[in-house]
Order: sequence, then C-alpha cells, then structure tokens
Amino acid sequence: MGRKSARHKKQQTSAAAASPATRTAAPSGALIAAGLIAATLLIYAQVWAHQFISLDDDVYIRDNPLVNGGLTFASIVSAFTTFHSANWHPLTWLSHMLDVQLFGLHAGGHLLVNALLHAINSALLFFFLRRVTGSSWRSALVAALFALHPLHVESVAWASERKDTLSTFFGLLALLAYARYAEVPSWKRLGLVSLAFALGLMAKPMLVTLPFALLLLDYWPLRRWSGGEARGMTGFLRSWWPLLREKLALFALTGASMVITFLAQTEGGAVRALGEVPLSLRLANALVSYANYLLLTFWPGNLAVYYPFPGHIPAWQVIAAVALLLALTLFACLQARPRPYLLVGWFWFVGTLVPVIGLVQVGGQAMADRYHYLPSIGLFLALVFGTAELVRARDVPRPAAVAVALLVLLTCGTLTARQASRWRDSETLFRHTLAVTPDNLIIEYNLGYALGQSGRLDEAAVHFANVLRIDPNFFDGLLNMGVTRAGQGRSAEAIGFYERALSVQPTSAKAHLQLGLALVQQGRNAEALERFRRAAELAPSDADTRTNLGLMLARQGDVPDGMQHLREAVRLHPGSAEAHNNLGLVLFASGNVEESIPHFTRALELKPSLTVARQNLERARAQLRSR
Repeated sequence: MGRKSARHKKQQTSAAAASPATRTAAPSGALIAAGLIAATLLIYAQVWAHQFISLDDDVYIRDNPLVNGGLTFASIVSAFTTFHSANWHPLTWLSHMLDVQLFGLHAGGHLLVNALLHAINSALLFFFLRRVTGSSWRSALVAALFALHPLHVESVAWASERKDTLSTFFGLLALLAYARYAEVPSWKRLGLVSLAFALGLMAKPMLVTLPFALLLLDYWPLRRWSGGEARGMTGFLRSWWPLLREKLALFALTGASMVITFLAQTEGGAVRALGEVPLSLRLANALVSYANYLLLTFWPGNLAVYYPFPGHIPAWQVIAAVALLLALTLFACLQARPRPYLLVGWFWFVGTLVPVIGLVQVGGQAMADRYHYLPSIGLFLALVFGTAELVRARDVPRPAAVAVALLVLLTCGTLTARQASRWRDSETLFRHTLAVTPDNLIIEYNLGYALGQSGRLDEAAVHFANVLRIDPNFFDGLLNMGVTRAGQGRSAEAIGFYERALSVQPTSAKAHLQLGLALVQQGRNAEALERFRRAAELAPSDADTRTNLGLMLARQGDVPDGMQHLREAVRLHPGSAEAHNNLGLVLFASGNVEESIPHFTRALELKPSLTVARQNLERARAQLRSR
C-alpha cells in the first residue's frame, strides 16, 4: 500500500490544482461550515414547537416500550439482538432512547436533534468535497443545496426519520475517512472507513451502496483509476482490481446488511409479495419514480408525506421516463472524460436510489421524499460543478453568477421553511397531503385516526368513510370506523363494522376485543366474554385484552380467574396506570382492601390525572379507617 500512496496523492493534488475555483479567494473552511450550520438551524428552529406525527412516531417513539423508557441495559441489548418495527437499526434506536433520556417525550427536543444532525451533515459534506476537489465555493454551494432543499424536510421534521440523518452522518464520516485513505493508503485508515460504514448501516441500511459510490469517487475526483492507460479487457480488469480488492470488507458489510434487512422486513410483514405488486408494475413505478425525483429536485412542489402506489401507470409515462433516463445516462457517459463530475454525480444519484426504488417493494408508497436525502448529493454535485464550468466558459460576470446562486438558495430556504411548518402536527400535515394527493387511503386513515384521538369523532368518521370508499375491505378503516361509532354511542353500527373487519382478518385479536367492548355497551355480556376469551387466545401477551377479560370474568362472578388475568396484565404492562387501577378495583370489590391500595397508589404515580384512581384510593383508605 505504501508504494502507491505518492502516486495517488500526486494525482489528487494535480486534479485540485487544475480547478480554477482553487485560485478564488474564499473564507476559511470553518467559517463556511459555521455559516451552513447557522442557516440550517435558523430554518429548522421552528421544529422545537412541533408535535409527534401519528404516522410512525407513535410506533417508533411515543408508544414504543423499547424507546420510551430511555437508555437501560435491557433496551440496549434488545436494540442489538432483536428486530423491531420490521427493522434492525440499533444505533437509531439508541439515539431515540438518548433523546428520551434528555427530553422525555417532548417532540421538539427529538426534532431539534434531527435538525442538528442535518446541519452537521451539511458541514461534513462541504469539508469532504473541498478536500477531494480543492474547490471551496463549489463545495459550499453543493452543501448549501443539500442543507436547504425542501425535499429534505421529511428527513428532518419527522422524528421517525432519525435514521436518515444519523446514517448519513456516519456515511459522510466514512467519505472523509476514505479521502484520507486515498491520500496515504494504510490498513488503519481503511479500518476507519469500515468502522464508519458499519455504524452507518446500523443506523439505516440504505447506506449499502456506499462501496459502489467509493468506486465512483475513485474515478473522480480522487482519480485513483488508471483506466485511461489500460488496453483491452485484461488491462481494464487490472486497473480496477486493486480498487475492488481493497473494498472487499466493505462489500461484505453490504451483503450482511442486506440479509439482515430482508429478514427483519420479512418478519415484520413489510415486504410485499409479487402477487400483491407484479414485477412489471414495480419496474414501471421505479422508472417513473426516478423521473419524479428529478422533477422534484428542480421543482419541489406538492410534496407529501405519503405518495400512494398506483394500481396502473400509463404507458406514456413509462416511455417518457425511460427516454429521459437513457438520454441523461448517455450524456453523462459521453462527458466522462471532459466532465467526469457529470458521470459521477449522475451514477451516484441512480445507484444510491436502487435500494429504495421499489424493485423489492417495502411498504405501500410509490416513492418518498426521504429517499432523496443521500442520492441528492450526486445531483447537486453534477449541477453545481457543471453550472460553474458553463458560467466560466460563457464568461458570465461573477456578480451575476453569485446573485443567481443566492437567489436559488433563498428560494430553497423559503420553500423549506414553509414545508417544515406543515409538519407542526398530524392534522396540518395530513390535510396538506390530501390537498396534493387526492384519494390517498393511508393519509385519509391517519387523519381520521388523529382526529379520533383528539375526540373529534364526527370529523374522524368522515375520513374513515373516505377510506372505505377507496377500499371497502381496508381492515384498519373498518376497525377504526367501528371504534368511532362506538365512541359516538352507536354500538349497533360499531358491531357491524367489527364483523366486517373480522371477515377480512378472522384472527385479529384487536377486532375480537373491540367487538366484545361494543357488545358490553349493549348489555350482551355473555357474548362479550366469548370475544374477550378469543382475543386472549390470539394475543396472550396483550395487556388490554387481559384486562378486559379479567374485568368481565370478575363481573360474571369468576373473581379468582378474573384476578389472574388482571395480575397478568400488570405484569405485561407494569407502566400502565389503568392496569393497576383495574386490578386494585377488583381486589377492593373482593374484600382485599389493603392489597388494593398499592395498586391505586401506583396508578396515580404513573398518571396523576387519573381521577378514578384517586377516588378509588380515597375510598379504600376510608374503608380501612372505618374498621
């Protein structure tokens, strides 16, 4: 390795010296980085007042027992040894736990950490590009576009997307380490690259394409590939093999991450089968999505938190997308020698999008703004370096070029601030999404759910009705329409929706439980008991199911059996104030007054606003005093 270092360093230095930008006076790197961080935080400071979003934030953070207890030994071990929410990204879980340790469940604190990571990523991107290209201003402009582009709001203003900002942080550290390695190759420096890459994969596996991205960087700007001197296939392979060989450990990490990710998403039911989404439709959507990402890069309008997967894509859209992609690919290849940054930037964008472009369909979205986060670096690189060369070739006055660049950044910043404001709460975000993506089943459902959680049942029912108009057999829509009707006191209608839900998913413990609760409203306790029993059979580890079964058994006179289920509910969910209160209530009713008091007390410690627990505690203490 040592003998190659001088040649690699010389090639990089000459490449940097050839850039006219290096002759332009520029502020220190630290000053530019500070400006990037300050501008980013200024725009995203508003997230301190934002709330968690009911789409994923509840599952990932707020209601996630792995996270909401903060950093504990058990939770740390679990993060590394088990799959959660169809993912294996232990460092992301640890970062969420640390947030809870620092901020509790105040959403603004979690989101501000996202914003800080995004700001730091922008600075790291600047330092990396300046190091490998020698151009301060061009590197600063690429980093500024990355920091201020509206498509990146989702990765910052959504607490659940910590994995984007965190994995990119480690990815950029890997790039900086690789730049040092390319200057003076050594196993130690390559080990630092591998370490940063492994940490990035443990934050989000989308980083799996990094070894391929490093090969692109070997071509330009590092110029470590001697392909220009090679002749024939043998010469070509001889020039590439050393670059591939040194990255074998990185490719091994990529392979391991892909296997773990597939297992996690398969176990979590996130991978959709070919029968659900045919390969032809996946391919068509992938091609059109590439074109849409390009369009949104240059015209970031009508952004949404969820883009529904289409049931059909018109042929003209696929043909147009193929034509655009082929034209840009051909153009980039033709410019490989005179303008290598176009080739590198384009294939960075295309390649880093491959894991999430939908050929292996995970989830129901057609595309997502967050997937643009890492790939956008390639587009911004090609755009900025290409425009800078065009400006120089056309002899455009420097003040005019600077003014246009500032106008673009100001526009991006304004649009980003506006888009970030739409993430302030679930209702605002979902209403905006429905305005730009009509007939969006998932968002109609989530808006209905958010409204229902806030007690606005009549409004929630409207959106659940829209869900069932789009898909009459959508299980969650049927279930939550039933919950809404039950909350409105319309138990007969609720029972009808629960029965329809069970016709779709007969083994749903939730549906059996909710049907049982609706039957209780109608006084049909014997039927309700059977539903609660069935729910407990299907979900023996669900505390709510155990609680309702225990209460109904006690009400029917089977106090010992009921008590057993209530104790199990407390064991399963020791942090549930309601579980403690219900156990205490049955203990009190069965004459175990002294034993009931600790449970009422614990319920109030967990939830001081639980008035019924306070009343029960006072009643129990009064009865003890009267003895």
